[in-house]
Amino acid sequence: IGSQSISQPPVLTETPVSLTAFSTEDINLPCEASGNPTPTFRWVKDGEAIGSERKESGTLRAEDEVPLSSYEGLYRCYASNSLGTAVTQTQPVLPKQQKVHKSGKEGESMMLTCNPPESSTPPNIHWMDKRMVHIKQSDRVMVGLDGNLYFSNLLKTDSRDDYICNAQYITAGTVLPDTAVRLTVLPSNDVVHGRKPHLFRPAGSHTSLLALRGHSIVLECIPKGLPTPKVKWTKKDGDLEKTSGQVDDYGRQLRFYNITEGDDGEYECRAFNDHGSTSHRFTLSVEASPYWVKQPENLLYSPGETVRLDCQADGIPTPSITWSINGQPLTEVDDDPRRSASGGVLILRDVEFTDTAVYQCEAANKHGSILLNTHLYVVELPPQILSSDGVVYQVIEGGDIVLFCESFGSPRPHITWEGEDNVPLLSDPRVSLQTDGTIKLSGASLSDSGEYTCSIILTDISITAHLEVLNRTVILVRPQDVQALRGSSALLDCDFYKDPRLLKFQIKWRKDGQEVQESSPDDKRIIFGNGTLKVTDIQSDDGGVYSCEVITDLDHVKASGSITVVGMSPYLGCSTKTMLFMVTFDRSSNNCVLLSEFIVEAREERHTEEGKWRWEEWKRVPGEFNHLELTLHRFCTYRFRVTAINELGHSDPSKPSQTYETPPGVPDSNPTGVRSESTDPKTLLITWDEMDKRLHNSHGFLYKVFWRKADSVHWNHQDVTSPPFRVNNTGTYTPFEIKVQAVNSLGEGPAPEPEIGHSGEEGTLSKLYGSFIPESLGNLHKEREKEERSERGMDRNRESRVVVVRGTKTSEEVSGLQLYSTYELSITAFNSKGESPPSSPHSFSTPEGGESTETDTLQMQIISDPSVTHIELDSLDPSSHYIFKVIARTAAGDGPPITRRGATLLEGVPPSNITIVSSNTSLNLSWVPGDRERNHGFVIRYLRKSPGAQWEESEVVNSTQAFYSLTGLHPGSQYHLMIKHGNDTQWEDVTWTIGPVPSEMPGGFATQGWLIGLISAIVLLVLILLILCLIKRSKGGKYKRSDSQPSLCVESKLGSDDSLAEYGDSVDIQFNEDGSFIGQYSGRGPVPHGNESSGPASPVTTVPPPPIAPSMSSILNRPS
Repeated sequence: IGSQSISQPPVLTETPVSLTAFSTEDINLPCEASGNPTPTFRWVKDGEAIGSERKESGTLRAEDEVPLSSYEGLYRCYASNSLGTAVTQTQPVLPKQQKVHKSGKEGESMMLTCNPPESSTPPNIHWMDKRMVHIKQSDRVMVGLDGNLYFSNLLKTDSRDDYICNAQYITAGTVLPDTAVRLTVLPSNDVVHGRKPHLFRPAGSHTSLLALRGHSIVLECIPKGLPTPKVKWTKKDGDLEKTSGQVDDYGRQLRFYNITEGDDGEYECRAFNDHGSTSHRFTLSVEASPYWVKQPENLLYSPGETVRLDCQADGIPTPSITWSINGQPLTEVDDDPRRSASGGVLILRDVEFTDTAVYQCEAANKHGSILLNTHLYVVELPPQILSSDGVVYQVIEGGDIVLFCESFGSPRPHITWEGEDNVPLLSDPRVSLQTDGTIKLSGASLSDSGEYTCSIILTDISITAHLEVLNRTVILVRPQDVQALRGSSALLDCDFYKDPRLLKFQIKWRKDGQEVQESSPDDKRIIFGNGTLKVTDIQSDDGGVYSCEVITDLDHVKASGSITVVGMSPYLGCSTKTMLFMVTFDRSSNNCVLLSEFIVEAREERHTEEGKWRWEEWKRVPGEFNHLELTLHRFCTYRFRVTAINELGHSDPSKPSQTYETPPGVPDSNPTGVRSESTDPKTLLITWDEMDKRLHNSHGFLYKVFWRKADSVHWNHQDVTSPPFRVNNTGTYTPFEIKVQAVNSLGEGPAPEPEIGHSGEEGTLSKLYGSFIPESLGNLHKEREKEERSERGMDRNRESRVVVVRGTKTSEEVSGLQLYSTYELSITAFNSKGESPPSSPHSFSTPEGGESTETDTLQMQIISDPSVTHIELDSLDPSSHYIFKVIARTAAGDGPPITRRGATLLEGVPPSNITIVSSNTSLNLSWVPGDRERNHGFVIRYLRKSPGAQWEESEVVNSTQAFYSLTGLHPGSQYHLMIKHGNDTQWEDVTWTIGPVPSEMPGGFATQGWLIGLISAIVLLVLILLILCLIKRSKGGKYKRSDSQPSLCVESKLGSDDSLAEYGDSVDIQFNEDGSFIGQYSGRGPVPHGNESSGPASPVTTVPPPPIAPSMSSILNRPS
């Protein structure tokens, strides 16, 4: 601590490790420690002290005269001084230790064993030959975890006499040859039979393994069998891919390098070959040796403080924690009421100078133990600040900065930081204070620049720190994405700004992550002072991503651009196999402009004279292709080349490929266009299209011509070198079956399909009678109809038309004739020999007709996608109606059409013819929507005619709605209604709501005196009439009424005849409480417009209500 020298407990600086010794010279157990006073050392072996106490160095070395075996055991070193004792962990030391001949039959399995000396650290096993070359391993031959060498099946080549097992001891730095094996493989006839797989190891069908967290473990399955089995690993209770396991060593091992609790579970290996399979299951349990979760710190304390040493460890199973003082277990130390231990926490209250010691915390479970030394030093020291005064700190805006104020003292000093305004820095949420007094400022801003003071509370000790917040470095002009022609130059900009206070900076350019160096000899790359990079003589390898980095002492920024080299020629790679040819496009220079297309060209050289060789385009493929497979013709010689196309144009063609020759073979095809072109009677002339020489496929190419009469069975044939071929004495216009087959020296081509041909024709008849030629004239294979017409009274405009009718048709319909015209019609017959004389002219006239102004236009659109269910037609005439037909089409033909008639919708407008029905507090407006009109939204403006009233508006109403009710109005009030369309008034009206104005109704209706009197009089009159009727009924038998005397009691039809039904025309109508109409039609007829409506389509006349009570006449005229 500074220049002061204070007492310090022992601190171990070098500790022993586990050791395997092969001689006494190998035993060297280091144990070194620092401390003040200088520590002394002593050793304990297997719990017993050995040797005497050592000073200065505690390293233990063996003595030559002592037997090596006596050193085997567990060792622990103790380093002590007046302030305490530090202890190392126990470490074991282990001491060390012919030709074998084996034979086996070919195809059998074999294991060569290796038994090296045991060691606390297992050695690495290497099987090598006498020249120290490793035995080559494979899925058939491999070294197991046990060090043995396994052969899944033996080969004759496995025989040798120098299979040597070498054990490498890493800690001892020694390699020991353990066993040399001579292996002889005998021949066997059983190799051909093969064997089902079995496992060398592990044995049985199930293995349980325990692994420690953080350690490595390997699951191994080594199979034997013939042929060599393959091995597949799976996790039975999960996904193998989600574990840390890795399959290696030819699938024989599943290795976990840093195992975790998530690797726990069931695993299976399955070995299989053509003869069967076998499997083995592993149950892997993961536990953990102790590991520290929380460790106590080495600190200075003042007398009287309370010290808490927190020592937390974890493991599977949970470890137990014990405490020691200077190496002596706490249970063996005198009790002190100031000291208490509970699990991993040791608390010392009111510490004294005598409590200065080294405290050991040891955590242990069945898998091992770990030990931690903690120094507790009780001392009184004056406070001081160890950091320098007046330090200038610089930070970039937005960065984090640490201002140092390391303090020391016992008890620990309390530190405070203040700014120039004497405001504590810790009030800023961006500031955090560390235990030694240092502060960290996060997200510095330019306003944070200034002077800060660090002080120790209750003292005059302080230092100042100066903070400068600098502007960020910014790249103002970043490199662009440049496209450059090969051989040209390119400039990449990197214009930047940095804070002037940042004196040191550098500019670096990188290409594809690699730093670009300036090249002075040829000036290939030049970096200017402003950061711009110039690249000259650009070639293919100059293309790529370029990044500019500006680096200062406090920050660095980067921006990227690219150079794309254009005009490059593609590289062509070729390979061939029999008749298939593979063209490969090299994309190793992926800096080109995106390629849109490749053109593959070929040149055939065997069947073309050298001076006439020419490149022919074979195929075009998209730019994303990287290879193309071509089918070649037999018996040809080819060269190929490729041209690339991008948005800038065509590249130069690639270098032509080497020459490729295809093998000969029988013809793959026959000539096409087989036909007869007979001109002379009794002669059949057979001809065809000659085949390209590239289709001959071998030497000795000929055409084999076949012919026979159509009704014959026997084929005639003749070999010729070229068309045509003539057959004589065939008769006139006789049908023949003809075919031509390609043959060469290796055989015949595929069987050809026959065609129909005819021998030559004779001339036509000298004269033709009738309108058409009958079918019996077999020597005429064509007919022609000639019709002429002249318009009535206009000979000078005489026109002629010719209609050709082929085949054996005996009628023809001629369209396009004009009305009210005269036509002459004549017919001639013709064949290859000429045309006959015309028939006698036939005259006819077309009828009169009126001029028509209507025209129909038929348009058709074919929809190829069967999933399309609708189509939108535009540019239609709003004033026209259209007929639409939809026809489904399959390979079998067209289905019946679905026909609909329709027209486009017209632009909608607000209604102008509105009917109003009034009620007390509402106005019901109804209208008929226009036919074919689109929906149009509008508002209804209304004004109550009273002083101070304002115009009000309804909600948006749809024109297709047909009905709207204005509610919340005042009874007995006049309203001005208006609908506007743009600036024009579409409709307006003035109307009244029903009922008195509210101010005219001073009292309730039911409380009026005149009403009560009226009702009382009516009730009294009804009672008198009832009494009179009853008296008349009781005397009805005493008086005779004449037939002419009208009855006073005509039968009354109560309820039904007086109901609303006789007025409403089957319309259901409802009234609300104030009598206003709120109903709608009950569906007796359609709404005039196609859209559904929430109201009626037209207004209705209010229906008179039914009688409240039966009439007087109906009561008096009832029969008695």
